[in-house]
Amino acid sequence: MLDYAQLVHVFVTLISILNPLGIIPIFLAVTADEDPQQKKVTIKKTVTAVALILLLSAFGGTYLLDFFGIDIDSFRIAGGILLLLMAIHMLQARTPTVKTNTYEHNEAVEKEDVSVVPLAIPLLAGPGAISTVILFSTSMPHFVDKISLGVIILFVVLLIWPILLLSEPIGERLGRTGLNIATRIMGLILAAIAVRFMLEGLLHFFKGNI
Repeated sequence: MLDYAQLVHVFVTLISILNPLGIIPIFLAVTADEDPQQKKVTIKKTVTAVALILLLSAFGGTYLLDFFGIDIDSFRIAGGILLLLMAIHMLQARTPTVKTNTYEHNEAVEKEDVSVVPLAIPLLAGPGAISTVILFSTSMPHFVDKISLGVIILFVVLLIWPILLLSEPIGERLGRTGLNIATRIMGLILAAIAVRFMLEGLLHFFKGNI
């Protein structure tokens, strides 16, 4: 059974990676032509897609690693490197390029339905979030533990809902500087978590080969 400290660690990690405050400017840009009712529909579809993607990763990620013959230590190191790259971009108050690039952002502005792509994936449930959920899942061998992980995922995703609904007042209230500060704080937390993942992977790897 997971202890409360580990549950808090999972929550903080996921909310840092998803960084819903950081995507507010992009959300406002790609939904600029939508009326309030259309935005609510877009947010509902986005949140649903994020929940499904992360839950599938939590309950099926270990089988995916086994299928490709990837050991968990290698995945920890690779996941840590990916998160560190994301964190470096966030510390510079930039959207990580592993989430989206300029071409994809411009294409998203022109799309009619942006709920699944790019909002759900890769902006929210991107490679970093998916790999992190798989890492947590592999460290939870018992089904009850995976259920706890699923509950945390749903809780984090539900927090995204009101943030996106209130994206305009939040954006106006915090301003670009406030949003950048929040992104940098999340990036700093994410960098520490990334280093921990890499160190754990290296430690287990060397223990198993000495």
